[in-house]
Amino acid sequence: MGAKKSNQNVVKFNRWGYIFLIPFFVTYIIFSFIPLCSTIYNSFFENYRSGLKQIGPNFIGINNYINLLGSPEIWKYLVNTLIMWIGGFIPQIVIALLLAYWFSDPSLRLKGQRFFKTVIYMPNLIMASAFSMLFFALFADSGPINQILMNIGVISEPFKFFQYVASSRILVMFMNFLMWFGNTTILLMAGMLGIDSSLYEAAQVDGATASQIFFKITMPILRPIFIYVLITSLIGGLQMFDVPQILTNGRGNPTDSLTTVIMLLNRYLTSKDVGRGGALSVFLFIVTGILSLIVFRMNSSEDNK
Repeated sequence: MGAKKSNQNVVKFNRWGYIFLIPFFVTYIIFSFIPLCSTIYNSFFENYRSGLKQIGPNFIGINNYINLLGSPEIWKYLVNTLIMWIGGFIPQIVIALLLAYWFSDPSLRLKGQRFFKTVIYMPNLIMASAFSMLFFALFADSGPINQILMNIGVISEPFKFFQYVASSRILVMFMNFLMWFGNTTILLMAGMLGIDSSLYEAAQVDGATASQIFFKITMPILRPIFIYVLITSLIGGLQMFDVPQILTNGRGNPTDSLTTVIMLLNRYLTSKDVGRGGALSVFLFIVTGILSLIVFRMNSSEDNK
């Protein structure tokens, strides 16, 4: 009888857990699942506005996907997106790793850690649009950066940062780095602080050097956090929109080198081309899933060695 009553209490307790999950599932179905299904459905239709005339919706099967994949611009914009993401992610992970190591190492006894942790995280709290407008003003032809460089004699006339592919891409990479390295530092530092100190003590007793401890103990334990940071950064990178959109006023200049996949999607949606916009959304969803799966597979293969 006692065991039966205990099982009934467990069932009643679990029931409350399912009840509390209902708001999440309702919100997910309304704001995520239904729009996803609607996007996939619309991707099989020709549905756009030509002037004042609405064309469609006409069912055309996978023609939107064929036209999208056969267009060279989608691959160019995908390469643009990956270049700017990689250029911002590599320094982000390197600097974040160094800062996390310094902040979590008790032997360094750094002063003012709380202040510096707050400062490096603050850019993550600033809206990307405000960040972009700030950099647009700083690096304008008559902006403070050009004035400083001319006053110290580095250049004789204003350097047009936004008219060259390399300089404009570097600015986008630098902004993405500044906005996200603080968040990555906090994640890595939390992982380092969670490592059992006895592992380090045992390694030191065995005569391990600082570099051996870092690469043989710290890095393997931090691998799940690295994978999480890589996946979330990859998803955010493929969704890069606001920074290049504001810097180039939506044009992606120079020579479309700053145009990202989401900027192309925005052009489809503002022109009311629902069909091609849906096909591009599904394509981006598949690319994100494939790249994330590759990262997970790489991590699993290393764990099995």
